[in-house]
Amino acid sequence: MNVRIITDSGADIPRNMGASPRADLTILPMHVYFGEKEFQDGVDLTHRQFYEMLIESEELPKTSQIPPYEFEQVYKEAVAAGEQVVVITISSKLSGTYQSACVAAGEYQGQVFVVDSLNATLGERCLVDYALGLKDQGMAAKEIAAELEQARKRIRLLALLDTLEYLKKGGRISKSVAMVGGMLSIKPVISVVDGEVAMLGKARGSRNGNNLLVQEIEKAGGVDFSMPYYLGYTGLDDHMLRKYVEDSRALWEGHVDHLDSTPVGGTIGTHIGPGAIGVFFFAAEGDGPA
Repeated sequence: MNVRIITDSGADIPRNMGASPRADLTILPMHVYFGEKEFQDGVDLTHRQFYEMLIESEELPKTSQIPPYEFEQVYKEAVAAGEQVVVITISSKLSGTYQSACVAAGEYQGQVFVVDSLNATLGERCLVDYALGLKDQGMAAKEIAAELEQARKRIRLLALLDTLEYLKKGGRISKSVAMVGGMLSIKPVISVVDGEVAMLGKARGSRNGNNLLVQEIEKAGGVDFSMPYYLGYTGLDDHMLRKYVEDSRALWEGHVDHLDSTPVGGTIGTHIGPGAIGVFFFAAEGDGPA
């Protein structure tokens, strides 16, 4: 039986005019609200448009989970076409989308398997890409889901933020902390630990921030270059990311010829703002905390 992979737009997989890059991959859009205006992430709102609006907006946009009905519709179509389904969602601790996927799967026992990525943005995409590779190897949906449950423990999301302003706007830090951090050029390094955003450390200035990012990658045992990995950035350009790549050349040389970068969309960009850079990969050693 054929297998369909379904994910949400929080995985930040590029699409051409709203279409999936693969026929066997369905990407359901998250909903983004700027005031009263509603957009479908990746369909009628590109990453560039999102950041242009974010920079101009005084209030943070809001994102909403994908409702069960939208999952149920694609499940129904897939099963009718003779397909088994593997669903990979953004962390259940960051969105209710995983719960929606599970509710909709209630009538499709043995046909639809839902996996909580316990991650977000390109960390979630790493798991989606791995699932597609397993599918191409001929694995059944149940086997793929079981493998993903184990593999997700190795995924690392490490990001260096350029500003504390958006964490302040979102109520995650106080105005006084944001003000002091701005005056001292504090650059926080964050991760996703057990499905939740966690602060790993704070560095003064971009260079120290880059060094801290490198240290965290080394602490994870390095990058498994045989598995999917990504570099991501928020905002309108990747100049900070290119600087990081140059400063951390020792991590990549001898493993890959070049490193591509991918924009991080509104689901996470709303909370961390423009100018952030991130590294998303499977750890090369062990399976410590996700």
